This record gives sequence, structure tokens and C-alpha cells, in this order.
Amino acid sequence: MAGDDVHHPKDALKAGFTGLTIVGTSGFFVAAIHNALQVNNVGAMSVFTRSGGIIGVFALGGGAYEFTKTASANLRHKNDPWNSAIGGFVAGSILGMTRKRMPTVLGVGALVSATMGVFDFTGARLRGWAERPEEDEFERKLALRANRRRPIEETIAELGERRELKTEGYDERRREPLQAKYGVEINPVKATVE
Repeated sequence: MAGDDVHHPKDALKAGFTGLTIVGTSGFFVAAIHNALQVNNVGAMSVFTRSGGIIGVFALGGGAYEFTKTASANLRHKNDPWNSAIGGFVAGSILGMTRKRMPTVLGVGALVSATMGVFDFTGARLRGWAERPEEDEFERKLALRANRRRPIEETIAELGERRELKTEGYDERRREPLQAKYGVEINPVKATVE
């Protein structure tokens, strides 16, 4: 699982405020884009007056997610994907409240909860697994190459000898059946000058 096995208590209010600020700022940019795509000219302040709900939902969702995730970790004394799932349910429920229907609130909460729980369980990274600082990158790549490389004899035994896979004496072995079949000495043309 992702995260530390050892729990270190964190300030839930600080984490909630940080999440509120970061996600609220991204909500402001989404509201600004929404405002810019309006058909009629509504003015610059309509980012707050007309599209202010977008900013509020983003800010509340981000703050609630971080606060709930951190508070859950502090109460349970564990860092595991369940904390992200609990925070995701609260954030998704806030997002679902914009539709004003209880099934939507619960459905969006469950969807965001499952998404965040699985994301945290699989490493909480979009670029792959975390690098191991104790492992040298050069040595790791050499080990991967050695693990993947197969001897040429094994490859030829499996695929058979052909133009693409030549071993020593391939040209002579190829000339013999052609000379026996057609009765002509075949001398291949070389592309390089010797």
C-alpha cells in the first residue's frame, strides 16, 4: 500500500486550509474560463457573481477532502487508502450537493471515494511507481537489461535461421541448396568496398 506504515500526526486544520486554497484557486481558473466562454459580454466581476458557485464548490471540496483525510488518519492512527476514501466521500458529497438530490449526493460521494481510495492504494502517482533512492539507477537498468537479454543461439533455435538472424557460415549454408537446385554459383553482391 502507499504511504508510510508509521503514523505521524498532522495538523488537520492546516491541511484543510491548504487544500481549500489550492483547489479553490483552480476553481477560480475554471470559473474564469467558464466566464470567458459566455455568449454575451458579462464583465470581469461575473467570475465571482455568476460563476462564484464553481469557486465555492471547488474550495469546499478540496478543503473538506484534505481535512477529512488528515483527521481520519489522526483518529485511526494509520496511513492507508481508507483515509483517502473517507475524504473522497466527503468531497464527492459536496460536489453532489450542487444537484440537490440525495441519490446524486451519495452516488457522487461513492464514486469519488472509490476513485481516491484506489488511486491511493495503487501508489498515488500518475507517473508510475516511486523511485527507490537506495537503488542506483545505472545498476537498476543494467539488471533490467540482463534480465531481458537472451542468447542469440536460443533465439535462433526458437525462430530458425533466416536473413534477419544470421550466424557464422550462413551464406555458405544458403548457397549450397541454391546451387543444388538451380545449378548456378551464387556470389552475393556486397554493398561495401573492400
